Amino acid sequence: MQIIGLCRFSYPAEGGFQVEHPTLEARIAYLYSPERMEERLRHFECICLPGLKAQTDADFTFLVLVGEAMPLPYLDRLRELLAEFPQARIVSRPPGPHRQVCQQVINAARDMSQPCLEFRHDDDDAVAVTFIAELRAAALDISALRARHRLVALDWNRGYVARPDAQGIRAEPCVTPFWGVAQAVAVAPGVRQSIMNFGHNKLIRFMPTLSFTDSPMYLRGHSDHNDSRQKAHVKPVDLPLLDPSGEAEIKRLFGVDADHVRRVFAPAS
Repeated sequence: MQIIGLCRFSYPAEGGFQVEHPTLEARIAYLYSPERMEERLRHFECICLPGLKAQTDADFTFLVLVGEAMPLPYLDRLRELLAEFPQARIVSRPPGPHRQVCQQVINAARDMSQPCLEFRHDDDDAVAVTFIAELRAAALDISALRARHRLVALDWNRGYVARPDAQGIRAEPCVTPFWGVAQAVAVAPGVRQSIMNFGHNKLIRFMPTLSFTDSPMYLRGHSDHNDSRQKAHVKPVDLPLLDPSGEAEIKRLFGVDADHVRRVFAPAS
């Protein structure tokens, strides 16, 4: 069964952001500001990629959607980070309607005659190294349900909220349903709607949904440049610094190495 993940890496979509901008030019300037891009690349390298690269089931495609206006130095660095990740493919598109563009990008990578499992993934989040294997097994377990419905959502709701910094990883466990990470939609053959046609917290309104709470499946990244944190009156989240045993658990589950985090997030000398 085909499995496709989509990551929007600073793609200047029309819509799709919780914080709006007065013009497309203003959105592009915000997305590609040096401070923000440096942070996104650090999170992508240290948090997002390790677990995806270490999946126990390597049979999946990971699409990284970027804008055609992304400055070349950042695009080159993105290519370098993905060089040893054969499942990854950079897809460049001009600005366009958020849901429509994302749907087109996913469907262009699909074999439309076959069922597909689709997941969305932010550039500062991580999934457990077993996510693809668990997703495939769960989809097979619900074959009868999938046969009766065009779309079925699967949501793993146990994980961690985490913030990397120069001291290591600050994190605490949580259970949050439909948070958009470690979440997928099983799409029937021929169906052109994708996971990106729905808000991640609204899937339950439109299709049968299954929740799994038995094991941690995500690391939800927390940073000052999260889209959801740009609104007024958003309170800071105080996360505890993990001790060595906590760091070892995060590395076992998600492939995220606290020593690597410390090196990448260390202040410039």
